[in-house]
Amino acid sequence: MKIIDSGEVAKKPVEIDGAQGVHIRWLITKQDGAQNFAMRMFELQPGGHTPLHVHPHEHEVFILEGSGVLVYEGAEHRLEPGYVVFVPPEKEHSFRNTGDSVLKFLCLIPASAC
Repeated sequence: MKIIDSGEVAKKPVEIDGAQGVHIRWLITKQDGAQNFAMRMFELQPGGHTPLHVHPHEHEVFILEGSGVLVYEGAEHRLEPGYVVFVPPEKEHSFRNTGDSVLKFLCLIPASAC
């Protein structure tokens, strides 16, 4: 079992090509005993974005704060608090903060993808 304030989990910059102003907190992982899923929290600064990318696993996203867009296979989709997103495997996508404050969202992926 794990109970912790998410602010106590280390925030690390995302250091992959094409990422700008993006940080991640690995909230729940295999190291916590999670066998099926990992939970991450992303924080994108105003103007920040993840690169356009694809990967073999799905992920589920819940927008907590801020505003932005999901670029999904060439189309932009608005994101606001309370929105949920499902990104299937092998689909090109990117998250971009279009607002004036931090865009914060939870992202769940299969534990096997970590």
